[in-house]
Amino acid sequence: MMSIWAIVWGQLAAGCLVALAAWLVTGKPAMGWSAGYGAIAVVVPAALFARGVTGKLARTIPGAAMAGFFVWELVKIVATVAILFAAPRLVPELNWLALLVGFVVTMKVVWIALMFRTKRQRTA
Repeated sequence: MMSIWAIVWGQLAAGCLVALAAWLVTGKPAMGWSAGYGAIAVVVPAALFARGVTGKLARTIPGAAMAGFFVWELVKIVATVAILFAAPRLVPELNWLALLVGFVVTMKVVWIALMFRTKRQRTA
């Protein structure tokens, strides 16, 4: 079983790589910051979600775990939207396309992790 924290760390690593690549390819620091901010819009809410669903209450009461999952998913969505709305004020020379690339690549780490997990299960 793959840890939810391993996925969050993978998303953080992917986000850093995308931000660095955006900066190096374009030569513009603003592109790197924009892509990095897109990654932040995924990683921070995912970390909040992971913390919420792996908390003490979720481990002790099964019903609370199910309800907590939905509550923390809502928290994750609200946090993501709030972070994205704050982008124009927080990132100078924001490039929305770079932000979107950072956001999407960072989100896709979950699918890559699931793909590797499925391959490992088939070979075992």
